[in-house]
Amino acid sequence: MSLIAWVGDAAAEVQLSRLRWAVLLLFSSYSLCNAFQWIQYGSVNNVFVRFYGVSAFAVDWLSMSYMLIYIPLLFPVAWLLDKRGLRLIALAGSALNAMGAWVKLGSLKPHLFPVTVLGQVICGLAQVFILGMPSRNASVWFGSQEVSTACSIAVFGNQLGIAAGFLVPPVLIPNVEDVDKLAYHISIMFFMTAGVASALFILVIIVFKEKPPSPPSRAQALIQSRPAAEYSYVQSILRLLRNANFLLLMVTYGLNVGCFYALSTLLNRMVIHHYPGEEVNAGRIGLTIILSGMAGALISGLWLDRTKTYKQTTLVVYIMSLVGMIVYTFTLSLGHLWVVFVTAGLLGFFMTGYLPLGFEFAAELTYPESEGTSSGLLNVSAQIFGIALTISQGQIIDRFGTKAGNLLLCSVLFLGTVVTAFIKADLRRQQANLENEQTVSKPPFNPCCALLLAQHNTQPLSFLGKGVACGEALCWRFQTGYNPSSASCWGLSLLSVNVMQNL
Repeated sequence: MSLIAWVGDAAAEVQLSRLRWAVLLLFSSYSLCNAFQWIQYGSVNNVFVRFYGVSAFAVDWLSMSYMLIYIPLLFPVAWLLDKRGLRLIALAGSALNAMGAWVKLGSLKPHLFPVTVLGQVICGLAQVFILGMPSRNASVWFGSQEVSTACSIAVFGNQLGIAAGFLVPPVLIPNVEDVDKLAYHISIMFFMTAGVASALFILVIIVFKEKPPSPPSRAQALIQSRPAAEYSYVQSILRLLRNANFLLLMVTYGLNVGCFYALSTLLNRMVIHHYPGEEVNAGRIGLTIILSGMAGALISGLWLDRTKTYKQTTLVVYIMSLVGMIVYTFTLSLGHLWVVFVTAGLLGFFMTGYLPLGFEFAAELTYPESEGTSSGLLNVSAQIFGIALTISQGQIIDRFGTKAGNLLLCSVLFLGTVVTAFIKADLRRQQANLENEQTVSKPPFNPCCALLLAQHNTQPLSFLGKGVACGEALCWRFQTGYNPSSASCWGLSLLSVNVMQNL
């Protein structure tokens, strides 16, 4: 009976849930709040340096702490995602995000820098439960024709949070000399953040569901029909690390997003160096980078859903990120802020627009492995390169100037472009959707199933009202299953015949 239920699950009706957009909006919202807390110190770096009486490098570490925390905690959180599902991860992420925001309210005195570090560390823990979720959330809730758009919108929320982190702190926290007034302005920002984070946590408790009642795509139906005993998290990691195309993508994604992290963290320092007293405009330049990147991410998602040209799109966007970085590098010091706005916008459109492309390309290359695991590995690569590039660029800027620091990022993006060209477009998820759409109307017939049915004198039976022979359906389930080394079609067919004889 369990084998029949197994096949029945695989043939489950595909249907889209109306709740999917509410779940996506809620995820994007608490991801936004977490991303805001990541960059809220860096966008007014000089102000916090003076308020807490610490070095600029110490304030930079408030941003880099997000990157450092993610690396060791990815694997336990990804394991928890696979074992307990989306809802628990969403609850943990939104709860930690709210907790970190409230802890920061206890750091409103110049001698309480360690408290604000603690709050930022807690928010960094929340990020581990958020950053790798866009592709998993999109795959579980959205159909094959909208999954890339949904992933882009999920990333869109995170980028909007970074945009708010560039825009809001310079407006709320003016660079005043009076420490008490400065503490008052900082408290306003911290109170607003804590209130929003708490409200989002409550909404997650009420609204966020584990998965829709019916699978949204054939590929997702097959994954959900897989017996739990068939899945091994360790084996999944090992399979990913043996996937050459995915390993190349890990490197290229890490290089690109690492450059973005370094640029975002050090932007205030670079702009203030060339345009003293322009803290607000430094934040607006960061906002321009993110807003144009959000447009790029959304357009990329729509383009992928329409064309499925993952490799070509990724390569073009990578090349244009390199071009944008080169243009930005040589225009930053010209003395015209409007030029910096334009070039930063061009850079952001492609560099930030690359983020969902990497997630979706990874999901294609690694299907049917968990999207949370593949996205998590991409993000580990990004955090490692982000820390290395932020420290390296910061040291180069201090010693040789901003142009030399930005040239480092140009060389890194050039290397990433070359490596991207060697990735093969092995679109496994798209292939699974196409094959299973065909099997719905006419399941594939395997000669070994026919032979065994004939040998055991078993007549084809109507299966689940679809007119499929039971032995044939089970053999089809095996052909499109997940563990080809565990059995042969011959053995599975024989098992199916024996089960039918015993019913």
